[in-house]
Amino acid sequence: MFKVAIVGYPNVGKSSLINRLSGGREAVVHEQPGVTRDRKDLDCEWNGRAFKLIDTGGVDFEDDDPLASSIRGQAQAGLAEADVAVLVADARAGVRPGDEELAELLRRSPLPVIVAANKIDSAADIPLAAEFHRLGLGDPIPVSAAQGLGSGDLLDRIVELLPAGGAQEDDGEIRLAVLGRPNVGKSSLVNSFLGEERVIVSEQAGTTRDAIDMPLLVGDRRLTLIDTAGMRRQSKVTDSVEYYTALRSQRAAERADVALVVCDATDGVTAQDLRIAELAMKAGCATAIVLNKWDLLGGGSEEEGPRLDLDHERARVAEKLRLRPRVLTASAKSGRNVARLLEEAIALGDRMAGRIPTAELNRFLSEATQARQPPVGSRRGASGHRLKLLYMTQIGERPPRFAIQVNSRTRVTRDYAYYLENRLRARYALDGVPLIIDFVERGQRGRARAA
Repeated sequence: MFKVAIVGYPNVGKSSLINRLSGGREAVVHEQPGVTRDRKDLDCEWNGRAFKLIDTGGVDFEDDDPLASSIRGQAQAGLAEADVAVLVADARAGVRPGDEELAELLRRSPLPVIVAANKIDSAADIPLAAEFHRLGLGDPIPVSAAQGLGSGDLLDRIVELLPAGGAQEDDGEIRLAVLGRPNVGKSSLVNSFLGEERVIVSEQAGTTRDAIDMPLLVGDRRLTLIDTAGMRRQSKVTDSVEYYTALRSQRAAERADVALVVCDATDGVTAQDLRIAELAMKAGCATAIVLNKWDLLGGGSEEEGPRLDLDHERARVAEKLRLRPRVLTASAKSGRNVARLLEEAIALGDRMAGRIPTAELNRFLSEATQARQPPVGSRRGASGHRLKLLYMTQIGERPPRFAIQVNSRTRVTRDYAYYLENRLRARYALDGVPLIIDFVERGQRGRARAA
């Protein structure tokens, strides 16, 4: 899909403009400058043309802070993969040295460039845009991210400059969210997956502010990696920027197929890690837990590392989390087991979308009832009547959903429903995959109790 890079000096309203153009609120907007740091792709459509807007951090060539240097690198990388560039400037502030430096960079680029003079909030302000002719990038388009003025004209110009044709999206794509607490190595792990410094990595916790989508091809399988901001306990969220970035991390889980919950191996699986895993599961993600920084424990592999501690962590996760996600070890720094994490993510995505034949499910049901007899009803008038499981079939996927026909819904106990769920997970390698079991009474069309 074609891409349009949105670049500009810090705090000129790039993210606000992207939200206006895309019709959403995916880009973090705040009066504090420098909120956007990594580059992020957002879907946009205008007049039947679909494309992606690349939101980038504010570029200040005079700032010698290492983080500012990384932000400049991300913005330049966004330009390198774009088909069109939009230079956003603050019309009220006029042309500033930072605008001129970016314009010089863009004039040397082969990309078609549009200048968007932002913060033109009324018709009386439109003459302010004329000053930006001096940048030498053509006629500036007056726009207002806040009011919507000129946004249609800007989109018309973008579509006019896009190359002809378009790319089709892949149906088998798996959306993989990387979740976790701040500073556990999520962005380092994503960069290791991609084989490049695609997102900014810093020792400073909270560097990632947005949920950032990145395409990845593993063999012939297409994935979209979603790097997310670190998620603290609600009581420790101290400002509005952190609140909205945490909210975007939750939404990233809701639109993902698979989630890797990254933990710091030196801390083990903490209570907050378990809460994040629970959030991912409730969002309908197939989930695995990753103990990153495994190399810091002194073992290069699970066999060389502290196995007793790992066994303890796995037992604790199985006890605390109903979906029983796998606990894997990796090191983003050394690259150990990184490829295995992608293989696990693809396998989880396939299990989310897979179907089990009805004949196979009924063999499973017969074996399960032979191994443990269904309970005898204890309600008034039902004493001595045993629950009978008559038939099982799969009725949905993403997540997998199953229906079991029974003689009486009221005789289904929670304990026996959990027994069937756990046995189903073990039989078909569904650990970490959310699944639903509906118990449907014979002769009834309505859905019954779900496990």
